[in-house]
Amino acid sequence: MNTAERRATAGLSAIFGLRMLGLFLILPVFTLYGSDLAGATPALIGLAIGAYGLTQALLQIPFGMLSDRIGRRPVIVLGLLIFAVGSWVAADASTIQGVIIGRALQGCGAIAAAVMALAADITRDTQRTKAMAFIGISVGAAFLVALVAGPAIAAATGLEGVFRATAVLALVAVALLYLVVPSGGEAVFRPEVNARAGGLPVVLRHPDLLRLDLGVLVLHLVLTASFVVLPVVLESRLGIARADHWLVYVPVLLLSVAGMAVVIAIGERRRILHRLLAGVAALVICADLLLAGFSHWLPVMLVALWLFFVGFNTLEASLPSLLTRLAPEGMRGTALGVYSTAQFLGAFLGGALGGLVYGAFGVSGVFLFCAGAAAIWLLAALGLRAPDARPDDSTLQAETS
Repeated sequence: MNTAERRATAGLSAIFGLRMLGLFLILPVFTLYGSDLAGATPALIGLAIGAYGLTQALLQIPFGMLSDRIGRRPVIVLGLLIFAVGSWVAADASTIQGVIIGRALQGCGAIAAAVMALAADITRDTQRTKAMAFIGISVGAAFLVALVAGPAIAAATGLEGVFRATAVLALVAVALLYLVVPSGGEAVFRPEVNARAGGLPVVLRHPDLLRLDLGVLVLHLVLTASFVVLPVVLESRLGIARADHWLVYVPVLLLSVAGMAVVIAIGERRRILHRLLAGVAALVICADLLLAGFSHWLPVMLVALWLFFVGFNTLEASLPSLLTRLAPEGMRGTALGVYSTAQFLGAFLGGALGGLVYGAFGVSGVFLFCAGAAAIWLLAALGLRAPDARPDDSTLQAETS
């Protein structure tokens, strides 16, 4: 990466990570503290948590399309400010209904597509997967920090303090956008290109983009469904106390980064990353089959979790990178909006279906369900075509000089 790409990647990863940290902070504490809100019931507490994902799924495409038209930065700032307002509304709420409204407002700041599109705009084709990988790593880091910081903030300031902290994080992210991310390089909207391209219908009919959309939907379905039962396995089958679950997750996540780096390096160097995706899906299937049959044995479970997170992190970094290369000219934001919608829809389906399968078929049933879903993605990935090679910035400059 050159200097501008490094700054852009660092800044956008920090922005994405801070925003996700603001969302993750409530996960380990909301059920505990939310029960004290007026009118709280288990169903409404669940709705308060899920309201964010619903509005995210609904608005990713409009925000992505808007970023194609007016620019990435204005959309990112708008989304972060909406997120901050939603956080403040939730912090001031004394009823569960007020928190639901605040959470829904948080989700209205749907900036994932715009952030990834800006990262794609200002990085060269050969460096884009690295940028997406760092953004993906920032999400994992935010999750790990939230597991420790969320309970600490809630213990000191209550649920109100957690939501106010998320508002502050959003404002810090706005500052980073202007102080760290270099200006210039952003894709410019050209009406003649978009008119010729046909807009959203073209994205929805593009077979390779649909394969990638299905991939991220299945990926987050499997992740969410797995975490419906993983805490149960750690506590009930392996006897690990709830407070010590991070001792399993953190080392496995950190070690999985090395496996991801090897797979991506091979794929990029040989330009066969699109072909490796089916093999990565096979890793996820193997992991789920091991978890289904041997989750009572800690050594096997650790290996299975490592395989799972290698596959998950590799796909999390590779899928958006490939999508930006395959998207029609002038429509990256739109394509990433559809992609992000599929991602949040997958998380919703994973939670809902994972709970149903767990109730009907137990822990092993959930992992077998996840393996079946990953198998569907594997079959779809086999038909993925290689993205066209695009010249680096140096080549473009040589051609125009």
